[in-house]
Amino acid sequence: MARIPLLLASKFIFLSILSSSGVIRCTRGENNDDHGFIQSLDRESMGLKKEKLSHFRIYWHDIVSGRNATSIRVVRPSNASVTGFGIINMIDNPLTLGPNLSSKLVGRAQGFYALSSQEEVGLLMSMNFAFTEGKYNGSTITVLGRNPVFNKVREMPVIGGSGLFRFARGYVQARTNTLNLTTGDAIVEYTCYVMHY
Repeated sequence: MARIPLLLASKFIFLSILSSSGVIRCTRGENNDDHGFIQSLDRESMGLKKEKLSHFRIYWHDIVSGRNATSIRVVRPSNASVTGFGIINMIDNPLTLGPNLSSKLVGRAQGFYALSSQEEVGLLMSMNFAFTEGKYNGSTITVLGRNPVFNKVREMPVIGGSGLFRFARGYVQARTNTLNLTTGDAIVEYTCYVMHY
């Protein structure tokens, strides 16, 4: 039993001598530019191959009416703005291959949109397209941008992704397929152009 403390003491003394002599370096010098928290990596070491461009079209179903609404208002504005300025909706909208809700479901659009313009009906969109179909099951792309809803075509950036869409960048174009002015329900076609590995 007495040998273990003696062994530990001798290792401690040895390490103390090495560190005081400069053989073991525990801190970085002040002139080191990397600051210890950033390092360059080789793409291949992370399994990243050649970057490619994917193009796809999906339909986004914003259902604000009925018992199974997929878009819920969470903030009501305190003013009486004609553009709805200040309204925020959380969404969990179906993404389908065709414009009918009965079309094949390929994912969900999850996030929120906020009416962010005092002069027109303009949205700030912040959402993930979470795919559930085929090899893209579990992968996402993130869309963040301005959506002036009464323009024929609205363009928003893709700012990232996960899974097969890691390091994604690109853009989407939104076109209103149908808008029910009575219920507020809408179907929007999203054409997506995404660069990823």
